[in-house]
Amino acid sequence: MARYVGLDVHKRACYATVMNERGEVVKEGKFENTREGFEEFFEGIDDATIAMESGSCWHLAYELLEERGYEVKLAHPLKTRIIAETKIKTDRTDSTALTHLLRTNLLPTSYVPNKEIRKLREMVRNRTYLVRLRTSLKNRIHAELTKRGIQVLRDPFTKRGRTLLRSLGIGNVNDCLAVMDSLDERIRAISEELEKLSQENGDAQLLTTIPGIGYYSALVILAEIGDISRFPSDEKLCSYAGLVPSTWRSGSATMHGHITKQGSKWLRWVLVECVYMHLRYDTKLTRFFHRLTQRKGRKVAAVATARKLLKVIYWMLKRKEVFRSNGHA
Repeated sequence: MARYVGLDVHKRACYATVMNERGEVVKEGKFENTREGFEEFFEGIDDATIAMESGSCWHLAYELLEERGYEVKLAHPLKTRIIAETKIKTDRTDSTALTHLLRTNLLPTSYVPNKEIRKLREMVRNRTYLVRLRTSLKNRIHAELTKRGIQVLRDPFTKRGRTLLRSLGIGNVNDCLAVMDSLDERIRAISEELEKLSQENGDAQLLTTIPGIGYYSALVILAEIGDISRFPSDEKLCSYAGLVPSTWRSGSATMHGHITKQGSKWLRWVLVECVYMHLRYDTKLTRFFHRLTQRKGRKVAAVATARKLLKVIYWMLKRKEVFRSNGHA
């Protein structure tokens, strides 16, 4: 008999509720969020569909259950209202609610990319984290120099500039430079690996035909989108990226507000970055940006252009076409 499992996952422990097709609880309990904990709880449960919420701790649980051959579904946290709006929230009630939603086929699910895409996401996000950490160290060095009224080269982080900074004998600056050297090495290693991956990826090669998009940005975009065929239209993809305006309807009136920002923040971020790089070139997208800037300002224009750029990317990936400077958009 098929089993349905609702899993409430936390950093150190999980709570699971197992039901049969009639909604009767056949097993429930708390166990450690480890391989051993999962193996012990799921021993004897062969045919089961499992649901868990998408949060910060789902990855290990998902992969362990996937390895054991279970069908695992990731619940969309913003849409599981039966859990979000319950007045009494415990691990047991959350687990039970997930099981009922799964059993009755009412579970709103989130997209889970395959292992290859999950690994790519981890790599590009890690590189972004390291680059941001390095930038924060550069800002710290600038602050230390400003505090002492010291003016150095316009770009003090070249090889010559770093030699000059070390010669100043400022302890805080030297500490930052030492950490930056280590970060440079790790960023370079990850970048080389990602560049190699991009050369083997036909879709990445397509995206790099867009002016302003390099191999790294292309891989971030592909990692966040996943399988393009899951989006029936370019508007659906824009909605996934949170680049569509929020909408309110009251009677016959329809009002639009700021973009929803629901969806992949990484995809929104990289698209806006690519827009600013793209502005160096004369294309239909660039001209749209400058027209809108005159009426709405650069910030709004950048977001609107990012949405148009994403639509271009959608059709390029769908049709396997290279970028045309005066086409697509």
